[in-house]
Amino acid sequence: MEAFAIARVQLSFASIVATPTGPERFASAFYTALWADNPALRELFPAGMESMRHRFATAVGWAVNRLSDFAVVEAFLSQLARDHRKYGVRPEHFRAAGAAMLVAVRECTPLILWTAALEHTWREIISRLVAAMAIASAEDDLPAVWGATVVGHERVMPDLAIIRLESDSPIPYHAGQYMSVQTPHRPQMWRYLSAAIPPNPQGQIEFHVRRVSSGWVSPALVGETAVGDRWVIGPPLGGLHVDRSRGDVLMIASGTGLAPLRAQLMEMAMRGDNPRVHLFYGGKYPCDLYDIETLWHLAMTNPWLTVVPVVEEKENPWWHPVPVLEPPTGLHRTMYGKLGKVVAQFGSWADRQIQIAGSPSMIKTTLYALSAAGTPRQNISFDPL
Repeated sequence: MEAFAIARVQLSFASIVATPTGPERFASAFYTALWADNPALRELFPAGMESMRHRFATAVGWAVNRLSDFAVVEAFLSQLARDHRKYGVRPEHFRAAGAAMLVAVRECTPLILWTAALEHTWREIISRLVAAMAIASAEDDLPAVWGATVVGHERVMPDLAIIRLESDSPIPYHAGQYMSVQTPHRPQMWRYLSAAIPPNPQGQIEFHVRRVSSGWVSPALVGETAVGDRWVIGPPLGGLHVDRSRGDVLMIASGTGLAPLRAQLMEMAMRGDNPRVHLFYGGKYPCDLYDIETLWHLAMTNPWLTVVPVVEEKENPWWHPVPVLEPPTGLHRTMYGKLGKVVAQFGSWADRQIQIAGSPSMIKTTLYALSAAGTPRQNISFDPL
């Protein structure tokens, strides 16, 4: 597709999400159109749609902004299509979704921008996206979901738990990927979690979960999960990985965003030869670096790894009155300040492949800090969901 046509579509979508309520309005218009023409599809979705609307708008925005590299978009949407099998979505449903998306785009694009040429371009793009998803869904021969049993639940902080499971059969994920999970405490509600350990033949998985006070699922995962609970796990998603042919690596993590990077580091530690890795691990308080000791052990036994703790406050809060850990002798000292600014003060890291994992706000501010330091945008990877 011509660059001008792609730019026209990107401008159109930018106008849709330009206001704080734009993404929500767009997603709502999509689901309203989808269910109006296909009422039977409503039962495939949960009653509470807030998180799904947010993820839909985020995924569409991510894909639209990368249309010039359609192979990357196609790989991402193929994963999403396979993931939607857990809802009972079939290949033919994606055509209905494509029609609803065109309605939503037409309804939400400012009238002054909507032209016959723009509609033609949107139709062509949506047709390609829908075809990629339908084909991926039809050709997938893996299970739609896996069953797993909780074998460990460790409350490492009042709002953070490490949950260990054993799946009924090994899940074919790779280190750096995430999966959707459904628990008996929140049936028909799914939450995306990143695996914190590499895959293994025993089907053992570890998730790090932080409670979101306004969330529907995470409070139950942290506070109500018990050994013996049966979970349902969806197909692996995401593309974070270390390309061993591209040289050294910069990893930036905050909170439980550490999990996908931790899994990759553990997998790398099983090899004899690795690129250099700098990991900046940040939080507001020292106690937010809940897994820093594991990282220090990895760094002490793997000279290719440098771990840099970054915190905004030097002391823990009053509600977590534990001593602040000091790095072992020979390891990098703790640095202080906003994570993105601390990383950017070392330069552009233009010679590194870069991964960022954390909350959406952390990813956004870190991207801004790196861009201001001259970091090439194509060097940076993060998962949109």
